Amino acid sequence: MRILLTIAHFFKPSNEGRHASQRKDPQPRLQALSQSLTALQQLFGKSQSIINIAQRLAFPANQPQSHDLDIVICTTQNNHLLNQLAVPSHFYKHYSSNVEPMLLGFECQAVLKSCLGQYDYYCFLEDDLIIHDPWFFIKLNWFTQQAGDSNLLQPNRYEISPHGLVHKAYIDGDLALRVTAAFQNVQEQQQFKGTIMNTPITFVRALNPHAGCYFLNANQMAQWANQPYFLDRDTSFVGPLESAATLGIMKTFRVYKTSPEQASFLEIQHFGTGFLGLIGGQVGLAQR
Repeated sequence: MRILLTIAHFFKPSNEGRHASQRKDPQPRLQALSQSLTALQQLFGKSQSIINIAQRLAFPANQPQSHDLDIVICTTQNNHLLNQLAVPSHFYKHYSSNVEPMLLGFECQAVLKSCLGQYDYYCFLEDDLIIHDPWFFIKLNWFTQQAGDSNLLQPNRYEISPHGLVHKAYIDGDLALRVTAAFQNVQEQQQFKGTIMNTPITFVRALNPHAGCYFLNANQMAQWANQPYFLDRDTSFVGPLESAATLGIMKTFRVYKTSPEQASFLEIQHFGTGFLGLIGGQVGLAQR
């Protein structure tokens, strides 16, 4: 397969520092983006081998699951850390713009549309998301084969830490129904059930479709790009960042996630512990 991944990347220190991209220390952002890029190449790139000890030779490995990757990092107004990244420059291409930082996700949409017809998957990630599952795209493809292109599976975003009350937390739990009611009807086809490796699995309409990312096959990308609202830069879902990542796909597709009982089926790591650290403070811990 040919896969196009766009990453919205921004860093500019600010006294307010509300977002991780505005903190004074650039190292966490550098670490997050470096891990994201490295993981994408290691999991889905073709440069994978297995060492045959008897022959002292390295032979290709995982080739049926490897793909042609193009990664485009979208930045704005020269506020980025690409010149400090400790990864090979051929891992990605740089797309520079002058848009407002909070609207970078829409620039990624423009890049994706400009490449219609050239790829099998069209993807967007915020720059602090890391995939660890080499079967990620296999699972996505299985889902659309079963459910159809009008249904989109989103990963469950999580944070991890060996410290604190909880070691792993999924951070995009249910929103109040009214938050997305104007954009989606979650009563329509509420569940989808399947079986994988003799294990039943349930997919449910997402009351919170946000994951800071999306992964569309070629048919889905073409369908979205053909909508009159595509690239209208509507920011009415929570805020600009959330809208750029989620509003368009929520309007276009029935969005599903796996239920909390099977949240790990399709997941993506959110770097840091900004949400995880809320448990025990602003977020209570429910009794089992």
